[in-house]
Amino acid sequence: MRSIAILAAVAFATLAAPCAAAPPIEMAEFMVSTGDAGISLYLRNKHPRGMAAFRPDNVVLFVHGSTYPAETAFDLPLGGMSWMDYIAQHGYDVWLVDVRGYGKSSRPPEMDQPASANAPIVRTATAVKDVGTAVDYIKSKRGVGKIDLMGWSWGTTMMAMYTADHNDNVNKLVLYAPQWLRAAGNVVLTAQSGPLGAYRSVSMSSAKTRWLTGVAPEKAGDLIPAGWFEQWAAATLASDPVGSKMIPPVLRAPNGTVADTAEYWASGKPLYDPSRITVPTLLVHAEWDQDLPTYMDEAYYKLLTNVPYKRYVQIGEGTHTIIMEKNRMQLFAEVQLFLDERRAVP
Repeated sequence: MRSIAILAAVAFATLAAPCAAAPPIEMAEFMVSTGDAGISLYLRNKHPRGMAAFRPDNVVLFVHGSTYPAETAFDLPLGGMSWMDYIAQHGYDVWLVDVRGYGKSSRPPEMDQPASANAPIVRTATAVKDVGTAVDYIKSKRGVGKIDLMGWSWGTTMMAMYTADHNDNVNKLVLYAPQWLRAAGNVVLTAQSGPLGAYRSVSMSSAKTRWLTGVAPEKAGDLIPAGWFEQWAAATLASDPVGSKMIPPVLRAPNGTVADTAEYWASGKPLYDPSRITVPTLLVHAEWDQDLPTYMDEAYYKLLTNVPYKRYVQIGEGTHTIIMEKNRMQLFAEVQLFLDERRAVP
């Protein structure tokens, strides 16, 4: 038994590490018009230097969740490497997008006014439209008919909703911490007291409290490696040119997703039907995720009735934000394994 365990560990280490001879990574940035007045989307791209062959199975687009932009999680070089770098080093053309109101994308004009002056902005339907804009741009630029899609948290809803309506544009679907119907009494960690305004203001102290919710005190101390939270917090605050100058500094995040949670997910009304997804799908989740708990994955997995194949992976000792925790390489490796498969395992 011991030799088997050692071999498994070696195999996992080999899977988790990109080739030592991998070429340097090239990065490019784009602003893409949505067709709505004054609204453009920020897209970032990375791939191995000199890469010229693009196929439906080596082009990947990532989108963020409900609060933070894509680049400060997916392309933050924690320990010297980001997840975006990791996938690119495996020979992929990797993209991220910020939907409107997030990161380097245009902020709707309501964000120039007090939050209370307007209703919640950037509802899920609008975010899905932005995903479609990004997909169309990438397909055209790379000359491919479809691409892989990957979302985190609220981003899983964007990517899955888009796929349900546009299966022909999607090669594979990765849902990291998927959102689904919320059980009665289950706390919504992004909820606000009082009427919802156009956006909310998030401090980094509240972000860390939310991050570690549900983690046993004896496990919390080394869950986030030293310096990683501070690196992420500085990058995340810097992504909001207005909020970062407030005292104390905050990140402003559109409230459309919070409104949708109350109106749909917490009310037993799904925004879309997972049975309409017809592409290979991976669900990956961490056991201590309190934002979108395990029961959501288990219910969602059963509803994927028309995919050619599917997989559900639960990673131990991680939260909703395992992407930036000590066990993140398990997340990276499981997703990479799924992306690298050229067809379903018999």
